[in-house]
Amino acid sequence: MEPMDRDDRSLALVMWGDLFEDFFDTIEVSLETFRTELTGGWLFAYIRALALHGVTTSLISVSARVSAPHRFVHEPTGTSVTLLPAPRRHRWLRALYRRSRTRKSLSSLASYSSIPMRGLVRELRRCGAEAILTQEYEHARFDVLVGIGALLKLPVFATFQGGDAPNSRLERLVRPLTVRRCAGLIVGSGRERARVSASYRVPAERIGAIPNAMELPEPDASARLTARDALEIPADAIVVGWQGRVTIRRKGLDILLDAWEGVSRRHPDRDLLLLLVGTGEDADEFRRQIQRRGLDSIRWRDDYISDRAELLPYQAAADVFVLPSRHEGFPVAPIEAMALGLPVVAADAPGVGDIFADGEASGGIVVLREDPGALAAALERLIVDSDLRRELGVRARDRVERNYAVDAVGAQLRSFMFGDASAIGS
Repeated sequence: MEPMDRDDRSLALVMWGDLFEDFFDTIEVSLETFRTELTGGWLFAYIRALALHGVTTSLISVSARVSAPHRFVHEPTGTSVTLLPAPRRHRWLRALYRRSRTRKSLSSLASYSSIPMRGLVRELRRCGAEAILTQEYEHARFDVLVGIGALLKLPVFATFQGGDAPNSRLERLVRPLTVRRCAGLIVGSGRERARVSASYRVPAERIGAIPNAMELPEPDASARLTARDALEIPADAIVVGWQGRVTIRRKGLDILLDAWEGVSRRHPDRDLLLLLVGTGEDADEFRRQIQRRGLDSIRWRDDYISDRAELLPYQAAADVFVLPSRHEGFPVAPIEAMALGLPVVAADAPGVGDIFADGEASGGIVVLREDPGALAAALERLIVDSDLRRELGVRARDRVERNYAVDAVGAQLRSFMFGDASAIGS
């Protein structure tokens, strides 16, 4: 991918979690799968968006499964990735807090100790980083990175993807200092921007109102039928799609099943399908909940699909996308669906109001969280009204084209991190 701007810059992006495996183990993505197949999500959209504007990103994480720095290239994007070995003190504290009742304070101490300081400094110098970006400021790792940035005279930024509260009293004491010393926060959610501004008194110029980026597929009128043929879904079925991490409470999957049960009972003569894709730590319980309802109108692929091309047929086969979440940061999945021209029914979780700022004019129907009746009613509106589905789908695609395309978001990210804003706090 050729950058548009020749004034190249270098960014180190420190990935989420104390350890690489903290997230990827829960979705059953191995290191080899990450290296050779994983695409999609905000992380790689950021990398592609920044590359379009001359910013080379290096990914850095920590792992308990390596004994020395392990470097490789992420094959789908050509991104350099480094896994640093977890310090012994982190492993000891991690084991201790798992056995202790004072879980939160020890959890924070374990997180503070998770970064191998000398190893990270060497890696930042090796990749020529001119700035540091990490996922979430409400995490102990962020506090440590702000300190390292001050030592190396590097600006430190953080992007909001859902972490909106300190983990412990210790973090509540430290966080105001580090938030005010960092170079800037990238926050797509208006609700979260208001919270950060009020809680930490961060000046408006240090908060970038920048959404997650989305690579837009070219419109393809035949994609829906092709996808349905591949998945053996009848052409005239009404398909409601969902994808994500299977964490029942956070993602509102219990609400979704309650709503879908009501929809299915009230429309027995319609060929309906709830098409689910994803896995996570609640997969076994989610399976039991599906089985208890005894519905044959649910199909679930219990798998984290790492290849965007493999996921695309599941998205393209849908008529409607549903997001029943109780909590989100700035969700990517509904934007991906909107890029395919799908209308969305979404609960009013954080970040959702920013995507559908104009309600149905933005391509979605937003309902109250924790309300299966409201979710069901909105789904039924779209199930029975093909003209409304079509009209909201057109609005959804237009909304994404105007606000979330990688080129536009990349320009905003580069300006915020390497323009005037990059000098703030450094």
